[in-house]
Amino acid sequence: MTTSDSSPGADREAARDLALMLVLTFATGVVDAGGFLGLDTVFLGNMTGNVLILGMGAAGADGLPVFSVALALVAFILGAGLASLFLRSDRRGWSPRLTAVLAVSASLVAGTAVIIWAQSTEHVAAMFAVGMTACAMGMQAAAARNIGVADVTTVVVTSTITAWAIDMFARPGRATIVNRRSAAIVSILLGALVGALLVKVALWSVFAVAAVISAVVVVCGYVLASAGAGEQAGV
Repeated sequence: MTTSDSSPGADREAARDLALMLVLTFATGVVDAGGFLGLDTVFLGNMTGNVLILGMGAAGADGLPVFSVALALVAFILGAGLASLFLRSDRRGWSPRLTAVLAVSASLVAGTAVIIWAQSTEHVAAMFAVGMTACAMGMQAAAARNIGVADVTTVVVTSTITAWAIDMFARPGRATIVNRRSAAIVSILLGALVGALLVKVALWSVFAVAAVISAVVVVCGYVLASAGAGEQAGV
């Protein structure tokens, strides 16, 4: 008898990964709201928006930044690249190496909160915050890619919206409207809402909350993956 890929253990693992990636998607919405509203109109997770802003800013459009957006792009690429190299020889799914990547990512976001709290009016501090958080988001994106939850990259939802719209119009029904795609869209939307509200309180609180959320994901992922590995070893 062969073991089906849809075994209870595999289903629990898939549900765990989906839930944790949706939480990280929410955290990205929080971070991007803080970056766009509080740090020189720059996205820290959604690099598509930064590419557009950079192009328009380079053309001289009034009020659009160039340096901070370029910094975010470079930092994101650096974070994603380094994380992917670290994870290259690792197995797919949750692992100690992936836990380490997400832990560093959460630490960078926490560091951003500290920098903004200590030097909230300094331009240099703001640029450090942009670089650190964009790097963290790049690492998060690489980790999410390694986990491989379909339609949930945690940092962008354009392709997710496209796939959701295609399915919704081709096969209208509850299953094509309420699913992981719509959950990812709603997660980043709610994250942006919470982030915008936190900006009104204090900019540093945006990144503090995002760091706490990311840290919770790291701990939960590690504990649940370890428990799952223990169950498999005991079978």
